[in-house]
Amino acid sequence: MPEAVILEAVRTPFGRRGGALREVRPDSLLAHTLKALVDRAGIDPDKIEDVVNGTVTLAGEQAANPGRLGVLLAGFPVKIPGVSLNRMCGSSQQAVHFAAQAVASGDMDYVIASGVESMTRAPMFLDISLGREGVSGFDTLNPELFEKHELIHQGESAERVAEKWGISRRDVDEFAKASHRKAYAAQRAGLNRELVAIEGVSPEARSMTLEIDEGVRGVIDEEKMRTLKTVFRPAGNGVVTAGNASQISDGASAVLVGNRERAAADGFKPRARFRARVVVGSDPMLQLTGVIPATQLALKKAGLTLQDIDWFEINEAFASVVLSWAAELGVDLDKVNQWGGAIAHGHPLGATGGGLMAKMLSGLEKTGGQFGLQTMCIGHGQATCTIVERV
Repeated sequence: MPEAVILEAVRTPFGRRGGALREVRPDSLLAHTLKALVDRAGIDPDKIEDVVNGTVTLAGEQAANPGRLGVLLAGFPVKIPGVSLNRMCGSSQQAVHFAAQAVASGDMDYVIASGVESMTRAPMFLDISLGREGVSGFDTLNPELFEKHELIHQGESAERVAEKWGISRRDVDEFAKASHRKAYAAQRAGLNRELVAIEGVSPEARSMTLEIDEGVRGVIDEEKMRTLKTVFRPAGNGVVTAGNASQISDGASAVLVGNRERAAADGFKPRARFRARVVVGSDPMLQLTGVIPATQLALKKAGLTLQDIDWFEINEAFASVVLSWAAELGVDLDKVNQWGGAIAHGHPLGATGGGLMAKMLSGLEKTGGQFGLQTMCIGHGQATCTIVERV
């Protein structure tokens, strides 16, 4: 059976909503990233057999299969197909899984997994609000769902997670500050090898090159963070604020997956191999806790323990997600999101999974680590998890 390996992985810097990438269409953003990936890998695009793309809001400028449109805009051979999927926040991590499975099955030798999300140009929930003023996503869901499950906003789920694990406002704010500090330190040291620069526009509408994540704060106004209002609950009765949740962002990512034997024959050296790929369902009301069973299942499949993992990359959708996961599993936070996470660098939904994978590979290589584990919570109660081994 062929072995699927990761040959290269890149991401754009993540831009703030309405920031430097505000004038870049999402399909163009993806095309730029696809070209950057093959250029960095040194592979002829003619060898690519499919592009699997993750995008959450498949509407507006992100409609009509951005995976295929990105291929065409990148100038790749027209024979290369493209497909787009939505597993919500885990979309491009799922794209990596699908790409690896296509290679491992023997169907293909080279597949690109990708993700793109412009939350500026295709706002979240555009696909289910139908663009109608005053229509929320929940308004368009099947009423029978609410008879079977208590479906609530993810922010309220994050509050319930904090309550269940006894996580305080101070805990989530301290975690958020640490995320910015770690991300800023990585920026200052030039550690993010996975980044590929992209042309954007400055606040003054002048052309500029975005080379680092736009949302990272080098200086944190601790008093302002402490006094931020809770978003989903009245003051004093909640912990989630704009300061300790992921940033709304724009960005793209791409991961080249190949058949190890074929890649070696073609002169390519793999960066990592897969030890486990899993996806699980979880309580749709809490909906953010699937990362716990997903991590446990992935470790079981890989034949590894938590102590074997050198680098944990868990998406910081909300600080309470990471803190509850770490508390439940007994994970040392010093090994988690060592270069910061989505609270600092942003969370462009469909692009984040591939972006975290690219960052984790850079981190493993920089630190000499062997095993990396990436997991992401997903709306409606799901989670993805991947364990890779550096080679």
